[in-house]
Amino acid sequence: MGNQFFVQQQLIRESHEKAFAFFANPENLDAITPPWLRFRTVSDLPVKMEAGTTMEHTLRLHGLPIRWVTQIIEWTPPHSFTDFQEEGPFASWTHTHEFATTKNGTMMTDNVIYRVPGGRFGRVIDQLYVRRDINRIFGYRKRAIARLLSAQDLKDPGGLATGSVS
Repeated sequence: MGNQFFVQQQLIRESHEKAFAFFANPENLDAITPPWLRFRTVSDLPVKMEAGTTMEHTLRLHGLPIRWVTQIIEWTPPHSFTDFQEEGPFASWTHTHEFATTKNGTMMTDNVIYRVPGGRFGRVIDQLYVRRDINRIFGYRKRAIARLLSAQDLKDPGGLATGSVS
């Protein structure tokens, strides 16, 4: 199975610096992660965020306990940062958070490139579960961000694409 991608944009009616600072603080992950995932940061907090920072989390997905270890592989405050899954449920997962100043606030863009393990079987798992789960999780996240950061949802092309990234 090739790489799949997910893109979601959201206008946040806060300054560029405030928006970046919120997302760069791993203590805010709980507030924007759906409660049904039972997401918990295992790493000691607070932690200095920078390239090379590794974080460990636990969660439950479809009743299965999952250990998720990510590393910040790019750190360019206040414009973007990228986390990469070192250990977790995906064959690969790279999530870039981008922030751009607009006349109405800050445009925050989530760009995720992921691959489900299992070859052809992974494609079926992606179609039956993973795409739906990612849409639900990021939908929750978008609503939580709107509530917490005075954000406004956009009529954007956000969501999972059906193609592969080369």
